[in-house]
Amino acid sequence: MDITKIIDSLNDAQRQAVTAPSQAMLVLAGAGSGKTRVLVHRIAWQMQVEGVSAQGILAVTFTNKAAREMRGRIEDLLQVPAHTMWIGTFHGIAHRLLRRHAIQAKLPETFQVMDSGDQLRVIKRLLNTLNFDDSKWPPREVQWHINAQKDEGIRARHTVETGDLHQRQMLRVYRAYEELCDRSGLVDFAELLLRAHELLRDNQDVLDFYQQRFRQVHVDEFQDTNTIQYAWLRLLTDGRDNLFVVGDDDQSIYGWRGAKIENIYNFQKHYPNHQVIKLEQNYRSTGTILKAANKIIANNAGRMGKELWTNAGEGDLISLYTAFNEQDEAYFVVERIRAWIKEGGLRSDAAILYRSNAQSRQFEEKLMATGTPYRVYGGLRFFDRAEIKNALAYLRLMSNRNDDASFERVINTPTRGIGAKAIDDIRCIARDQSISLWAAAIVLINQRTMTARATNALIGFLELIKALAKDAEELELYEKVKLVVEKCGLVELYQKEKMDKGEEKIENLEELVNAARLFDFDQDNEENLGELDMFLAHAALESGDSQADDFDDCVQLMTIHSAKGLEFKVVFLVGMEEGLFPSQQSVDDVARLEEERRLCYVGMTRAMQQLYLTYAESRRLYGRESYPRPSRFLREIPAEFIQEVRMRATISRPVTAVKPKSASLQTAGSYKLGQGVSHAKFGEGVVLQLEGSGAQERVQINFKQVGVKWLMLAYANLEVV
Repeated sequence: MDITKIIDSLNDAQRQAVTAPSQAMLVLAGAGSGKTRVLVHRIAWQMQVEGVSAQGILAVTFTNKAAREMRGRIEDLLQVPAHTMWIGTFHGIAHRLLRRHAIQAKLPETFQVMDSGDQLRVIKRLLNTLNFDDSKWPPREVQWHINAQKDEGIRARHTVETGDLHQRQMLRVYRAYEELCDRSGLVDFAELLLRAHELLRDNQDVLDFYQQRFRQVHVDEFQDTNTIQYAWLRLLTDGRDNLFVVGDDDQSIYGWRGAKIENIYNFQKHYPNHQVIKLEQNYRSTGTILKAANKIIANNAGRMGKELWTNAGEGDLISLYTAFNEQDEAYFVVERIRAWIKEGGLRSDAAILYRSNAQSRQFEEKLMATGTPYRVYGGLRFFDRAEIKNALAYLRLMSNRNDDASFERVINTPTRGIGAKAIDDIRCIARDQSISLWAAAIVLINQRTMTARATNALIGFLELIKALAKDAEELELYEKVKLVVEKCGLVELYQKEKMDKGEEKIENLEELVNAARLFDFDQDNEENLGELDMFLAHAALESGDSQADDFDDCVQLMTIHSAKGLEFKVVFLVGMEEGLFPSQQSVDDVARLEEERRLCYVGMTRAMQQLYLTYAESRRLYGRESYPRPSRFLREIPAEFIQEVRMRATISRPVTAVKPKSASLQTAGSYKLGQGVSHAKFGEGVVLQLEGSGAQERVQINFKQVGVKWLMLAYANLEVV
C-alpha cells in the first residue's frame, strides 16, 4: 500500500496526528498551522490504512464552505467520491438525522427549516398575537433568548417560573413559540441541534445504529462548539474513544454567541484515554508577527500552552501609527494601501480589521474619495435577499401548506387586496383552533364574514398556490422554480421599482432558476426527500452560513470576528484603544477581557507579511467624542517588535479642534526635548518629540496619568512647568 501521498507532505507534528492509533485525540492547531490538512489526511489514513469505510466517517465543521473544501480535498487526495461520507456542518448533519428519523424525532415528515429571518417573522407575529409591546419586548431580543435556551438544551417545560416578570413573560413567549412551531411543522436552526440531540438521547436503537456506523468522528474548530453540539458529539462517541477534534483555545472568540471554551478543556476529563498533539509551526505569518502574538496571548491565564513559530524568517517589524483622530487614522491607512498597490500589490491582499462595524465609515469615505475599490465583508448573501426569500416562500408553501412563516410572507406579496384585518382574523382563528394559517384561511372563507372583494382575493391566493403545485408536478426542479417566478407576480412587482433596484432583483430571480438548474440532487439520498424539498433545505442552510463569497480585487473591510479563517498579506488592525479594543464592556470582566485578547491574537495572526496597528488620541464614535488611552494590548507587545511610523503627507487639523486665539499661538520654538509641560485635560508630562512646521507642528508628550500622546501644537495650549 502506497501511503507516501498521505504523509510525505506533512511536518512531524502533523504526521504524528494523522498516523496516531485510533483513540480520542485533541489536536491543538495554532493559527496557520495546517489544521484542515491534518483533518483531511487523517480521514485518508483511516480509510487507506485502517480500513474504515467511507460510510463509517463523520466529519463536522461550522460552514458549508469549509465542508465543501474538506470533501473536495479528500476526493483529490484519494481519487474516490466522498458523497457517501457524512461531511457537513453541525446544522446540516442534524437536519440529515431528523429527515431520516422524523417520526422518532416527533416531527412531521414534511417539516420545513426556517432561516433566521423567517424565525424572526414568526416571533413578531406571535408577540402581536400575545399583545406584547414591541418597544418593551424587541423581537430580536426574544429570538436571541429562545435560541440561547435551545443552545443550552433547555425546553420551556424545563424552566421553572420565578417571581421575575421578565423571566415569566419570556417563558410565556417561549412556550407559545414551541406550540406554534410544533403545530406548523417548523424547525429553526437552534431546534435542528436540540432535536437531533433529543433524537439520539431518547431513542436507544437510533443511537446504537449511529454509534456502530460512525467508526470515526471528526470535528473542526472544536473551540467554537456550544453546549448542545458537544452534548450530541458525546452521545455519538460515548465509551468508544473515537472522537478526533481539532481546535485552538487561543482562537475561541465566539463566547457571545454561545461557544463554550470549556468544551476544549473538558475534553480531557470526558475522554481520559485521550492524546494531545500540538501544531505550532505556522505557514502564514512572519516570525516577528508570531512572536508578538505569542507575547500578547501569554497574558491569558489557564491556556493549554502553545508557541507559534515559523521557518519563513523574521520579516518586517510591526508598524505602529498614532493618529490624532479617526480621520487621520483613516487617511494614514488608505495612503499606505495606495502605496502598496502602487508597488504592485493586489488590493484584495490588504485588509482593514476593526472591533466595531461603526468604525468602517471613515475608511469607506477615504477609499471612495481616492477611487479605491473596496468591499465591506458580510453583505447580504444570495439566499438572504428579500426577492429570493419571497420566491422560496412560494415554493415552500407549495410543498407544505402548514408552513405558517411562508404563508404570512407571501399572502400579500405582491399586494392582492388581502388587508391587515383579514390577516389578523386568520391569525386569531389559527390560534383559537390550533390550526395552520392555511387551514384558518379556509375557515374564514367559509364563515362568509369578509367583504366579497377580500373573500375573492383570499380564494385567489389559495387557488394560485394549488395551481402552481399542480402545474409543477411533472416538471424538472428548475422548471418548477421558473414557473413560480413567472406566475407568482414577483417579476411584475419589481418591474415597477425605480432605477436599477428592480432590474437587479429580477436578475436575482433569474439566477435562482439557474441555481435550481445546477443543483446537485442525490437521488439516492438516505432521507428519501424529493428534489424540491432537498433544494429548499439547501437554501435554508446556505442562508444560515456566515461565510461570504470569494472576493474580487478590492480592499477588504471587516470586523476581526469576520476575519477568522482568512489571511492577507497586509493587515491594518485599527482602533487599538481602551474602551474600543478591548471593548468597554470587557475591561472589568476577566473572562470577557481574555476573549478580547484572543480576538486581538486572531486579528494579528491574519497578517502574512506586514502588520499595522493604529490608534487615535481622540475619536468621535456613536456621536460622542472621547480621548482614549492606547489599548493595553499594545503595551503587551515588546518594544523590539515595533517601529513607530509617521505620515509623510501634510495632514489637515482635526475638525473637532478648537480655534486658538492668535495671541496665544504656540510654536515648536517655544519648547525643547525633555521639557516639562502641563495640559488642561491630560495633566503634567514631558516633551519627547517635535515634528512638522507651521500649522502642522505636532508634539509628542509622555503624560504621567494617560501615557504618550501626539498633540497639534497650535491647539494644545500647553504651559511650561
